[in-house]
Amino acid sequence: MRILFVGDVVGRAGRAAIELYLPKLREELALDAVVVNGENAAGGYGLTAKIANQFFELGADLITLGNHAWDQRELIGHIATEPRIVRPLNMAPGAPGQGIGEVRTAAGGRLVVIQVLGRLFMGLADDPVRAIEAELERLELGKDVQAILIDVHAEATSEKLAHGHLFDGRVSAVVGTHTHVPTADARLLAGGTAFMTDVGMTGDYDSVIGMDKHASIDRWRSPLPGRKMEPAQGEATFCAVLIETDERSGLAVRIEPVRLGGAMPAAMPAIR
Repeated sequence: MRILFVGDVVGRAGRAAIELYLPKLREELALDAVVVNGENAAGGYGLTAKIANQFFELGADLITLGNHAWDQRELIGHIATEPRIVRPLNMAPGAPGQGIGEVRTAAGGRLVVIQVLGRLFMGLADDPVRAIEAELERLELGKDVQAILIDVHAEATSEKLAHGHLFDGRVSAVVGTHTHVPTADARLLAGGTAFMTDVGMTGDYDSVIGMDKHASIDRWRSPLPGRKMEPAQGEATFCAVLIETDERSGLAVRIEPVRLGGAMPAAMPAIR
């Protein structure tokens, strides 16, 4: 199975990059499934139903969220009837929506996507490991499902790495989101799980993690309330990672970063 996971989409610039690149990549890379982290897509804060539907029309199969899941209040009602939007699994009981999603590929394969919130520097959340373990008890990779991807939406690199090693050999991929800076460690772990500490953001990198750099600098230099933080509006870099899995085992055979446009150096996997 060939899966593209797109890092946190930030604001209008990030949405423009999705529109520009995703349909072409879906065809050029012969993708079986596309997962997009969209928790910053609506002005940097949350996701709306309208934006979600635009992403689906452009080729996304699932959208994951994160700590900004409820910033756009309209999503609270919408997510209950939209299984293609996945909020963190380890939110408190009673949270609307679900923390696990599924894609059925054209070839009949079954991809399961799980998202969890980290706990270090991230506020209140239930134990992500226990939440994932409960799901994996009923999902055996290579038998019940053809691929399992975990999106660890966390601040600390150590926490993301720990999840990668803990679930190595039991899932197809563990990828990190949230910090908006792509890491250079995309690799296959010893047990065959693809891992990348942070996929990076799909947004304008002439910024401070996607937000206007001048407003952000002002916040660091003055104790007084400054102007509202808004997303930078320059050309975005489309940041994603391509993951390929073995048809029988479900483990990964390839992981490579994808970066197109904007201020970041380009990276494009060879088409095989």
